[in-house]
Amino acid sequence: MGVLYISYDGMLEPLGQSQVLSYLKRLAVGRSIHLISFEKSEDWANVAARNSLDNVIEASGIIWHPLRYHKSPSSLATLFDITCGIAVGLWLVLRYRLIIVHARSYVSSVVSLVLKRLTGVKYIFDMRGFWADERVDGGLWPKEGRIYHTAKWFERQFLLSADVVVSLTQAAVDEMRSFSYLQDHTPPFEVITTCADLDLFRTDSAELLPHSFDRPFTLGYVGSVGVWYLFDESLRCFQFLRKRLPDARMHILNRGSHDFIRERLMAFHIDSDAVHIEEADHHGVIRAMQQMNAGIFIIKPLYSKMASAPTKLGEFLGCGIPCLGNIGVGDMAGILENEKVGVALTRFDDDALRDAIDQLLQLTQSAGIQERCRATAVRYFSLDEGVRRYASVYDRLDVPRQGAVGFDSL
Repeated sequence: MGVLYISYDGMLEPLGQSQVLSYLKRLAVGRSIHLISFEKSEDWANVAARNSLDNVIEASGIIWHPLRYHKSPSSLATLFDITCGIAVGLWLVLRYRLIIVHARSYVSSVVSLVLKRLTGVKYIFDMRGFWADERVDGGLWPKEGRIYHTAKWFERQFLLSADVVVSLTQAAVDEMRSFSYLQDHTPPFEVITTCADLDLFRTDSAELLPHSFDRPFTLGYVGSVGVWYLFDESLRCFQFLRKRLPDARMHILNRGSHDFIRERLMAFHIDSDAVHIEEADHHGVIRAMQQMNAGIFIIKPLYSKMASAPTKLGEFLGCGIPCLGNIGVGDMAGILENEKVGVALTRFDDDALRDAIDQLLQLTQSAGIQERCRATAVRYFSLDEGVRRYASVYDRLDVPRQGAVGFDSL
């Protein structure tokens, strides 16, 4: 007996490794866990990376069943993937007498919902956010369109059928409790935010002097600059920072948007010598974060974002770095303000941005700020705590403990 975990994200992708495997490797201790993932062709073609991942997964005791991800034509490709997932999942549930299907997000939940209806397995809806509303807020779907209403119909079925619903934020749970169709059938909710490996994202007090005067103040920006992010507002904040500290620098770590970033720097007449733009691997990001004085990420406060939990918040705080963020994004504003580890914007006009930079500078100079950031990261974003909460969900659903299992791949 055991768990079938289904992820539409591939394990060869960075997200799959950080937000799926990092949990499952620990949850597999004493549990039988089968993993279905959908791997992209370009990732699967990297034989060295694939073999390396095989070894890691085998050593963890997880039984991996990688399937191919199909992209086009979009709807038919997704339907084909869902059909393959149902076929393989049904065989695994029956063959290994699995008693839980743990679905990451919506596409995986379509597979899991069918498996629950066919076999009676217990179903965990790990929703990862309001996916259908994200598609609308991102301009990909019209809100009055058929595809959005179909996705919301499925969301309703997921919530009504789930034995446990895992949400990234308490704000999303509060919103779902107000849904009319859940008034007489509220599922058990568990809030498990996106966690960071705080053994990696940590302060290095032996080498770092975040408040030293022998190097310029560095404002850090890590990740995407498009769709969900108000990147121009971040650059305006940097302009106000430069008025306070003329030698301040901005360090941007990003993949794939360097030309756009340079275009926006020119539009704001920001000296390119004051901004360092680079692409870095996982460990390079950690090293760069550890050299920053403060982090910044301003996210569009849209409806769907109440269910989002930016992974970078936990990573910045784990490195002892206070952050400038904004309200309307999950539980982020409450954490920043209540724990005194950052500033949450409520408006985006010049006066608000200027005041926020002043508050951020004061915060970076306050006594014990690194320790406070680190303690907050441990309290809210620890991978250990996330694993403990998932283990508690499994235990509540009566998944029995047993010896380690072997490796198999389709």
